Amino acid sequence: MVLVVRPSFGALVAAESELGPLFALVERAAGGRLGLSEMVALFWHCLAERPAGLTREAFAEGVTAGGLAAATPVLRVLIGQILAGR
Repeated sequence: MVLVVRPSFGALVAAESELGPLFALVERAAGGRLGLSEMVALFWHCLAERPAGLTREAFAEGVTAGGLAAATPVLRVLIGQILAGR
């Protein structure tokens, strides 16, 4: 299943409400200190469309099953978009 993440204003506000300030999150990510649960939460909030029936738990399991090697480039692009304002 291919899912699209997009850092809309609403998504970033929801992520920030759960995870704390986005600048701190970006700093943790840059320093290699972003936890898996934080990455999954950011992705979850930034999903452009959630398929019917997809739970956050199932989504987290999918990210985990895909591995960090697959998730890291997505995280890098998403953080770049957040910083660039795209």
